Amino acid sequence: MTRGVLLALVLLSGRVRAAAPEGVADCAASSRVDLGEASTRAVHQVCVSPAQPTTLVFDSPLAWGAVKVEPEERLADWAQGREGRSVMVLPRADLLAGERVKLKVLFAGNAEPARAEFWLVGHPSQGARRVEVFRHERPPDGSWREVNEARAEVRQCQQDKARLLAERESPGGLMGIAWLEREQDRQWKALSRSLIRVPGSTLHSTKARSHRQAESVAVRVHLLNQASTPWRAAGAVLSDGSGRKLELLVWQQGPIAPGGEGVVVVGVQRAPARLRCPCGLELWEEGRARIVTLRQVNFPSTE
Repeated sequence: MTRGVLLALVLLSGRVRAAAPEGVADCAASSRVDLGEASTRAVHQVCVSPAQPTTLVFDSPLAWGAVKVEPEERLADWAQGREGRSVMVLPRADLLAGERVKLKVLFAGNAEPARAEFWLVGHPSQGARRVEVFRHERPPDGSWREVNEARAEVRQCQQDKARLLAERESPGGLMGIAWLEREQDRQWKALSRSLIRVPGSTLHSTKARSHRQAESVAVRVHLLNQASTPWRAAGAVLSDGSGRKLELLVWQQGPIAPGGEGVVVVGVQRAPARLRCPCGLELWEEGRARIVTLRQVNFPSTE
C-alpha cells in the first residue's frame, strides 16, 4: 500500500471521528420521546447543538415555575412556553461535543408520571429542533395498580381467545393425535366390523379407528353425507352393554357438505374404569334428525 493511500485513510478516519464525537453516540436527534411507565427513573437524552434552539413540546401541561436546568450557565437562554406545554432551550455557542445539561420538568395535576428528566447532550451538527414528548398520563399509584390488574385480565382474555381459536383449528390431547392420525407412537384399532349402514340413511360411516393413551380414549370416524343438506356433529355418547353411558367431546373442522366426506373426532380425557367395552357409539346433529351409530367399539389394550 502506497504512502499516499495510507495518508488518505488516516485523514478519512479523522473526518469520521470528527463527524461523530466520542460521548454523544447515545443522544437522540429524534423528534419524539415516549416517557412510558418507567419515566420517573429514566433520563432521556436529546441532542442539542451550540447556538441552535431546541424546543420540547409536551402533550400534558407543565407546572408553572417547576422547570429546572443544571448547570443553568451552560445555556445562553431557556424559557417555558406561555401555555405551559413547551420548553425552549438555547445552548451556549461554546457548548462542547458530549457536554451534558440536565433539564427537569414537573407536570401539573396529580397523575403519573409526575416528572420527567432529560439530558441535553452537545452535538456539533445533529441537534434536534423540535421534540414532541408524550407523557401517557396514568392515575396515582393506588389506582394504577387497579389499571395494571385490569390490563392483566385483558391480556389473559386475549390469550384464552387465541387458545380457543387455535383449538378450533385442531383439537388437543389424544383427540388431536387421532385427528392427525399419528400412528407410529400411539395405540389404535381399526373398527371396520363396527360400521353399521342403516338402509335408506343418507349418512353413514365409511371408516373408523379407536385410540387410547393412558386413561384417554378417542375415536376418529369418516362419514359420507349423501343428503342434500350439510351435516355437523352436535354430540356423541359411548355406552356399554350394562347401559352405562359416557358423554364425549366432539371436534369437527367444518360441516360435511352434501355429497361430500368428512371426519369427526370424539373422545374423553379420562374414561371411567367401570365402562366396559365393546361399546356402542352414537353421533348426532342438532335436533337428532340424523344419527350415526357404531357397534362393537373396542379400544386398544393399556398393557
